[in-house]
Amino acid sequence: MQKSFILRSLQTNKAFTYCIALLFLFLSIILGVSIGTVSVPFTVIIQLFVMKLLPFLSFEVEEQLAYIVNLIRLPRVVLAGLVGASLALAGAAFQGLLRNPLADPYTLGISSGASVGAVVTIFFNLSIPFLSLFTLPFMSIVAAFITIFLVLIFTKKIDPTMKVETIILTGIIFSSFLGATISLMIALTGDQLRQIIGWLLGSVAMRGWEHVWILIPFFLVGCIVLLWNAKELDVLTFGEEKAQYLGVNVHRRKMMILLAGSIVTGAAVSVSGTIGFVGLVIPHFVRLIWGPSHRQLLILSIVYGAGFLILADLISRTIIAPTELPIGVITALFGAPVFGLVLMKQKRERSGRL
Repeated sequence: MQKSFILRSLQTNKAFTYCIALLFLFLSIILGVSIGTVSVPFTVIIQLFVMKLLPFLSFEVEEQLAYIVNLIRLPRVVLAGLVGASLALAGAAFQGLLRNPLADPYTLGISSGASVGAVVTIFFNLSIPFLSLFTLPFMSIVAAFITIFLVLIFTKKIDPTMKVETIILTGIIFSSFLGATISLMIALTGDQLRQIIGWLLGSVAMRGWEHVWILIPFFLVGCIVLLWNAKELDVLTFGEEKAQYLGVNVHRRKMMILLAGSIVTGAAVSVSGTIGFVGLVIPHFVRLIWGPSHRQLLILSIVYGAGFLILADLISRTIIAPTELPIGVITALFGAPVFGLVLMKQKRERSGRL
């Protein structure tokens, strides 16, 4: 009873809620930039941040430390944050749309579809005129959207009622098939083998500011569209029939949400490779603590998703330094147990209703 009262109090105090989330993100960024082979003092990081924000102020900072922060650590941390925010945002939207906490870009096969698009681009060394550096994210987004479209069509053929469980199972089937397709391309490749395998393991290592600029426009578009549909997601949680009765154009909204989720997922996968479970764990955690309202859920998923992946990347590069683990290994270690707990919780709830 007391725990329930505390949670309700936190959920109603939005200012406190957002302050806690932003503090978590800020501490994650500071730790991510500070800790590494060369330790950077917190004061130096703050001074560099202040000089970036207020160019008319100047501090004496060692040149080597400034180089490490500005050109190595900070772009990596920012990219990890954007990828984590993108995956968590897409996961929160898909869970609301499908009314199931097990839905995320990974389980729906969207991440695998985006991976196929990226691997095909690398394998054939594709470059679309006028897109240049944006060829890879564009191909990933197109492949991600085609994948979710095929998953829905296939689900409709199997189960005309489009049950959520059938959609997720179909997504897992497509994910397995697309994984086999990627393995086939790896077996056939030559010079690109190391590049493809290194990319598939999921990492933000050896990435610079150019990768950040590639991801930002797609992330902003996805954010705007999904936040614009936050109220409709709230209504859709009561079922499509009730949403239709309340005046929501269900088909149009579903397509907008699926397209926006595919955009942010495809763009994130194109710069970091396949990183699982972020879109499952973060929205579930946020919904459990802060409540189900989608406007708040989407915003907080962005912030906590960013902070979570920054810390996961920090662990991946320091736990067995100087060797780096793929970041997907760390997220799976956290995410797989949560996936199991959610499954057990769903089973208990169904048993209680029977």
